Amino acid sequence: MTDIATRATRVVPATGGRRRLNGGGPRMGVIVAFLTPFFLPFVLFYLVPIGYAIGQSFMVVRRTGGQYGTSYTTFGGFEQYAQVFQNGEFWASIGRIGLFGIVQVPVMLFIALTMALLLDTPLLKLKSFFRIAAFMPYAVPGVIAAIMWSFLYSPQLSPVVDVLKAVGLQPDFLGPGAVLWSAANVSTWLWTGYNMLIMYSALQAIPQELYEAAKLDGASNWSIAWRIKVPIIAPSIVLTTVFSIIGTLQLYAEPAVLRQISSNISSTFTPNMLAYAVASGNNYQQAAAISVVIAVITFVLSFGFMRLTSKKAGL
Repeated sequence: MTDIATRATRVVPATGGRRRLNGGGPRMGVIVAFLTPFFLPFVLFYLVPIGYAIGQSFMVVRRTGGQYGTSYTTFGGFEQYAQVFQNGEFWASIGRIGLFGIVQVPVMLFIALTMALLLDTPLLKLKSFFRIAAFMPYAVPGVIAAIMWSFLYSPQLSPVVDVLKAVGLQPDFLGPGAVLWSAANVSTWLWTGYNMLIMYSALQAIPQELYEAAKLDGASNWSIAWRIKVPIIAPSIVLTTVFSIIGTLQLYAEPAVLRQISSNISSTFTPNMLAYAVASGNNYQQAAAISVVIAVITFVLSFGFMRLTSKKAGL
């Protein structure tokens, strides 16, 4: 009897294990079915183009039989990358976009943070109206926003220029020294509300008990804002900064539209514009190399910034 009971006890786990294995098949099929609509487009429209661009960046076009001979594509190693790093226009575009980011990103995020703090204060009335008004520019496509601002920059059409001239000023928003900041103004107008909303959402998650305790200790609204609120939402500030770094290196629409009314913006004004201009000249391999270099710079800057600020921001 003891042997029979022992055998029966041993059989039960094995049978249960088979049931679990058999039941896992349909569950795995359901998981795959739900994930496929995401992973299939992700692979086809994200990973495959990235892999293709990287592959093209290592290719070069050769010709046989002189200028009018037959062309063929072959592996060229790092030849395209060497040409990119020797291209003065590439470094000039990197310099412009670097100056753009050093000035525009901190200014935009400071404005966004200030607006978020003002919206979070109990003293402000009509919060819903101001929140929607601040976020509304983000709903405008970048190209449309650049076209709208181009009218405000144009000396022949802009009422802003007319008003400034009436008070004795001679503004030139499209001049060689101002056109970069005119593009920066468009980007700031577009993205400040988006960054403000991220910070404001983080502020809404802070427990009210912290503010009450700070007020009991005699803290002013200013102290509460900059010594309690800002440190707590530091991860959100880091996140918006990373997004802004990525967006800065991808800058294209604003200067491309302003180029139609200003001769001070060349076709190679930003790295993305340079890549597009090179691709338009049928040099797809070098355009791919430029794109890969931009992607690497973007990754290094954004990842490096996150590493530098992760401990202080509590990430």
